[in-house]
Amino acid sequence: MIDINLLRENPELVKENIRRKFQDHKLPLVDEVAELDKKRRAAQSEIDSLRASRNALAKSIGALMREKKIEEAEQAKLQSKSVNERIAVLESEISVVEEQIKKDMMAIPNIIADDVPLGKDDSFNVQGETFLPAEEKPFEIPYHLDILESLGGIDLDAARRTSGNGFYYLIGDVARLHSAVLTYARDFMIDKGFTYCIPPFMIRSEVVSGVMSFEEMDNMMYKIEGEDLYLIGTSEHSMIGRFMGEILPESSLPQTLTSYSPCFRKEKGSHGIEERGIYRIHQFEKQEMIVICKPEESDEWYEKLWRYTVELFTSMQIPVRQLICCSGDLADLKYKSCDVEAWSPRQKKYFEVGSCSNLTDAQARRLGIRYKNTKTGKNEFAHTLNNTVAAPPRMLIAFLENHLQADGSVDIPEVLRKYMGGKDKILPVRK
Repeated sequence: MIDINLLRENPELVKENIRRKFQDHKLPLVDEVAELDKKRRAAQSEIDSLRASRNALAKSIGALMREKKIEEAEQAKLQSKSVNERIAVLESEISVVEEQIKKDMMAIPNIIADDVPLGKDDSFNVQGETFLPAEEKPFEIPYHLDILESLGGIDLDAARRTSGNGFYYLIGDVARLHSAVLTYARDFMIDKGFTYCIPPFMIRSEVVSGVMSFEEMDNMMYKIEGEDLYLIGTSEHSMIGRFMGEILPESSLPQTLTSYSPCFRKEKGSHGIEERGIYRIHQFEKQEMIVICKPEESDEWYEKLWRYTVELFTSMQIPVRQLICCSGDLADLKYKSCDVEAWSPRQKKYFEVGSCSNLTDAQARRLGIRYKNTKTGKNEFAHTLNNTVAAPPRMLIAFLENHLQADGSVDIPEVLRKYMGGKDKILPVRK
């Protein structure tokens, strides 16, 4: 949510930002909010005037009663009653107007960074830096599902029977590898100075609407029937919600947190052939990083966060690159965002394994997350950022393809061996 003062003072800037995001259908919202805001302020001004009049009437009634001017006092009481009735009508109107303003403001996208590339969809995203050479294997690499099955590491048929499509059982050394990567990712972030957290896996609707747009919520979130609770799609949701309504001491910033959680997503829509298997599923686990900081620090933290993911993947000898998200590919609350993509030697292309976002004060405004500025003495909105550390199963796909050997075994890099009981490879149970 943007600052309404910005819309009041520079509505054309807000409109141009909407155009840059290719959301022209939202342009009328700017004028609608401006008109509603004028109506609200006019009503509030009348209420203030009426309250002053009511106070004056109250004083006059007391004076008239002391002077035994009963009839005049009764007339003043009637006037005071009429004023109260008018105030009640205006307050009711303001409540309706404020609700519509809030609805409109939550649909208006956050102002995006000047250096965000322009484009209507993800086909306009721009390649950034690459890390480690993307090498092709001297042998044919099977589809990731075939690799998993050859290692005796997955059971999709049983998962379909128990839960339906979009779920899986991981088994044996593959399940252990899955946990090993998450544990390594946790320790990696702790070593970077982040505090480890395990958050609630369900959140209330006021938190959901605070951390994402309505469109995202509809496409992603599972609602618990009969409860005001949603299953989280990422731990960012409950981690940011933790600070809802708080005024943080400036000395406590930045808050640097790394969180583990299962994640639940509807994954609405149809997907291509490379999204079969376990690329898009309804339930997975993830290690996340969250930062809450002062506004002047968020650009620096954005750079740090996505580079931490790069460092983690390259430490596991997986080639990656940065992909800078264009304006049309940014969710409404994002100021800027980039993906970290891993090299797929089977597909001979990169695919997304993580996403880093700077949301400036958009989430903080929705959730009321502020800090006490010691220089100004004012309470100001904080900035929030989030980034994926590691999210199996996509990370698992990249790992298997890059470490698969010609004999069907999978090498375990040095950094993971202590989490795998000293194992340096996973052997196939069938070829």
